Amino acid sequence: MTRVVALRHGETAWNREGRMQGWAPVPLNDRGREQATAAGEWLADEYAFDAVYSSDLLRTRETTERVLEHLPYKGSGRKVTYEAAWRERDIGVYQGLSYQDVYERFPEFGLGEAAAEAARRVPDSGESLADVYERATERFEAVVAGHDDDDTVLVVSHGGPIYMLTGHAKAMDIRDAVLDHSQDNCGATVFDCSEGVEVVAENVTEWDG
Repeated sequence: MTRVVALRHGETAWNREGRMQGWAPVPLNDRGREQATAAGEWLADEYAFDAVYSSDLLRTRETTERVLEHLPYKGSGRKVTYEAAWRERDIGVYQGLSYQDVYERFPEFGLGEAAAEAARRVPDSGESLADVYERATERFEAVVAGHDDDDTVLVVSHGGPIYMLTGHAKAMDIRDAVLDHSQDNCGATVFDCSEGVEVVAENVTEWDG
């Protein structure tokens, strides 16, 4: 079977402050760097990866670099494919605002009764949740199709795309995919792609002893 391990990036100062990061170049904080190192050690004990993919944003790059220090590859080299497809949602003009501010001042983006409309609503200079769902799931399926059945692949991404992949595997709509899941910093969600896509582990943080 092809196995995909999706890892969220480590903690940033904006995570701690509850601010929306989007595509902002926010680095890991001290805690995030510790998380990435610990996650790398745990992943090295659990898996041997045939390939590594990552969002190209700063916080995921930093996480990937720390994780890679510990990973034994089944193949040769330590190449990472950095791609925009794995990025967090581009929240446009709301970047840097707190989640509370956005929910209170811009309720049209809340996933309440108007969930279908909210999922497709695009913030100024940003993208909708539906856009994130489409790009993340399309790239996921392409990665799986491009690997052998016994390959294990690491994807370092963000909470939003991982919610979308989890919801996709469970045939959930976007609202439920976002509201019914949680993904801690450096939490790992594991997908078995042997027959369709199945979630076999969610938000694993066993590295956090």
